Parts: sequence; structure tokens; C-alpha cells
Amino acid sequence: MPSRSKRLDLAPPYVFTELARMKAQINAEGGQVIDLGVGDPDAPTPVGIREALKRAVDNPSTHHYDLTPRGWPPFLTAATDWYEREFGVRLNPSTEAVQAIGSKEALAHLVWAYVDPGDVVILPNPAYSVYRVNTLFAGGTPYEYPVRPETGYLPDLAAIPSEVAKRAKLFFTCYPHNPTGAVAPRAFYEDLVAFCRTYDILIASDMAYATVAYDGFKPPSVLQVAGAKEVAIEFHSLSKMFQMTGWRLGFALGSEDATANLQRLKTNIDTKAFAAIADAGAWALRNEDPRAIIPLYQARRDALCNGLARIGWPVEAPKAAFYVWARIPSRGWTSFEFSRELLRRAQVMVTPGDSYGSEGEGFVRFSLTLAGDRGGELFDEAVKRIASSGLVADKVTI
Repeated sequence: MPSRSKRLDLAPPYVFTELARMKAQINAEGGQVIDLGVGDPDAPTPVGIREALKRAVDNPSTHHYDLTPRGWPPFLTAATDWYEREFGVRLNPSTEAVQAIGSKEALAHLVWAYVDPGDVVILPNPAYSVYRVNTLFAGGTPYEYPVRPETGYLPDLAAIPSEVAKRAKLFFTCYPHNPTGAVAPRAFYEDLVAFCRTYDILIASDMAYATVAYDGFKPPSVLQVAGAKEVAIEFHSLSKMFQMTGWRLGFALGSEDATANLQRLKTNIDTKAFAAIADAGAWALRNEDPRAIIPLYQARRDALCNGLARIGWPVEAPKAAFYVWARIPSRGWTSFEFSRELLRRAQVMVTPGDSYGSEGEGFVRFSLTLAGDRGGELFDEAVKRIASSGLVADKVTI
């Protein structure tokens, strides 16, 4: 067999292998691991969307290649209409939108559409690994800005060296943020638009969790800022909005140039999702309430955060996304070591923070998605197990 591309060696090793092996062994021996590691909505896709798919499958027009320039027209129109209702910004579905096979695919391909060897990509740390890995795959140079509690999990734009900014093609942001659950105010986007206009950088805003927010909070969008459409493209996913992770459907909106370049690359790689899925997605965007699931996530958030505080592990309750980002008890353990001990002693699985970047060391991520939980009761059980594990004996500071 020929050797694999050296490019693949740039991707980090899969850090969950050992934890997944331990989980399988515990369950095989009669245990029952509470898995708070994976960020996959556990509720089924709403019945109305499933019925819409059934109708679309019976429509012969969906059975062929989707040869439209940017995506299934009813879907793109529904996406831009939804965006206008949600954020008050009108976009042209023919020139300022593009359909995606989930936002992960589009985020990765945006890098390939813009980055040549030696180009800089500015991205957060910790963060979703797709930004950094695809920058490396494309031969680009990542410049990582720290995402820390003391700065409100926002980048310090003034700290980015001008020589870096001058070489940068893309600036990735993600708010609501994975893995921390942090949010950004509109004022941040105003500063970011000004910064990227100065240095001719394209903003790539990952808003996969746009509708997952609590206590009445509504995350702002970069495209609400005047002039942002000239320097920004924003990515949305139906996965988190409508519990459609397996359907692989999303969209990107914003700059005419950026959406056109993204589609030009995609045309040479994919022929879009099954049109019936796009048709069902259009129905969802027009008829389904993406916030119907929020009371369940909020009940889980409160059960977990309040429970951990009661046992001496105070954590900050997130305003958005379905993750809780927690500094590990101060025992000198790494994030992975603590996660492994938590799994071994409490049969509770979390994600080590350093799997999202070096700035995540010292933290773990709890997910608020958990099959079988109806309103936080399994999160109460997780807290009881953690309390009995002896792992929260030291004072923890946020």
C-alpha cells in the first residue's frame, strides 16, 4: 500500500480513545456511565420535520442531482427569511447565501477556498478543532488568540501583532462558544468588523448555537453591524436548532464574494445534500420553533451547575450553547487525568479541556445533552456520583 499523505499527520490524535475504551469496559462489567462528553442533541428530530421529509421523498423532483448554483432554492429562501426574522437583516438568497452539508463541511471548505501556503488564519484557543486542522491541511499558519475567563472569553484585538494581521486571510469566531458557552456582545462585533476592514480579513463567524440560549438572552450576529456583509460570512446549522445532527444540513450567509468562492470550491467536491432533506429543512425554518427544546437544556444546566456548587465545585452557568465549562479541582492533574479519574471513580464521562487547544488545559467540558434525561434527574445523579468520588475535596475557583 502507498503511504498516506503527510497532511494527515497534521491532525491531532483522537484523544477520546482511552476514555471510550474505559466507558465500554465499565458498561460491559455492569456499570452505567453517564456520558456528558458528546455534544449531540438527544431529543428526536421534531415530528413535523420528519413528516415534511416523508412528503419530500415522495416528490420525484427531489430524486436527482441538485444542480442549482448555490443550493435548493426553497431552502435558501427559507434560510434568509428565518435570518431576517431572527436578526433583522435582509439577505439575498441568490447572491448572499450558500447551502452546506452541515456547517462543519462549510467551515472546513472556506479555509480551502481562501488559504494558500504561508497565509495566516486567526482563530480561538480553545476552539472547535476544524478551524485549526484545516488551516494546517491547506498549508496555512494558525495564529491562536486565547479565550480566557479573565477577558470574558473574547479576543484582545489590540494584542494581535500588525504583522500577523497583515498576513491574515481569515478570522474565526464562535459565539455562542464551543466549548466554553461564552457569548459576545454586539460591541465586540463592531470592533471586529472595523479591525478586519482595516486589514482586509474575512470574518468567519461560526453560529452553530445561535438559538441555544437561556434566560431570554438572544445572541447577536456579526451581520447586524453596518458594513459587515463586505467582510463577513456566517455559518448556521440545523443540527443544534432542530435536533438534526444526522441530517447534515446547514447554510452560510453574508459576503457575496465569500459565499461565491465557497460555492465554487464546493462545486468541485460535492453535489449538495439530498434535495428532500433540504426541502424538510426549509419546512423546519418556516414552521418549527428552535427554542422549544431550551427549557429542557436550561433545567439540565441548572441541575448541574447548582449541584456542583453545592458540593464545593462552583462553575459559571453559561448564557448559551449546551456546554458547561469547568475548571478542574486543583490537584495538579491534567484535564485528561482528571477526566479519566472521574470516569473511573464516578462513572461520569466529560471531555478534557485540552482537546480543544492548549488554553483548555485545566478545564473539562460537560455537555447538557444526555439520552434518557427528562428534566435534569440524571444530572442530579451525576452530581451525587461526583460528590461520592472524593474528587472535589479542594476549593475550586472559577
